[in-house]
Amino acid sequence: MAALCRVCGGRRALPAKDTAEMARGSSRKQRPRHRVPRGRFLLRWLGVAVLLFIAFLSSQPLRSYLSTRDALEQRSEEVRSLRAKKARLERRLADGDSPAVLMREARRLGYVKPGERLFIVKGINSWRRAHEQNPR
Repeated sequence: MAALCRVCGGRRALPAKDTAEMARGSSRKQRPRHRVPRGRFLLRWLGVAVLLFIAFLSSQPLRSYLSTRDALEQRSEEVRSLRAKKARLERRLADGDSPAVLMREARRLGYVKPGERLFIVKGINSWRRAHEQNPR
């Protein structure tokens, strides 16, 4: 009597003892020893090999895409910070057009008006620290 194989679904002649047990639904289940045909076995491994090869070929473009995306994010952040810095410098330049600001910056750089004398006093910070500790 031919019965269907549970593993591959193909027809295979089983011994009469096995078919009788299968019909009774015995509690002891014996799996029939079944070998996958060589052609199917090779096709399965060929399919696995093709999938692995495709994964291997797509790995380099994927790595390149990810590194380029990270570089783009870094450059975008750099552009944002440079734009903010440019805006601050433009505001400072616009504020620096007034004569009072120009005079203050010139004094800070050490320029004096004609007829004035320049005195450079050194050690002011240490003098201030000493006098802050010993108030009179």
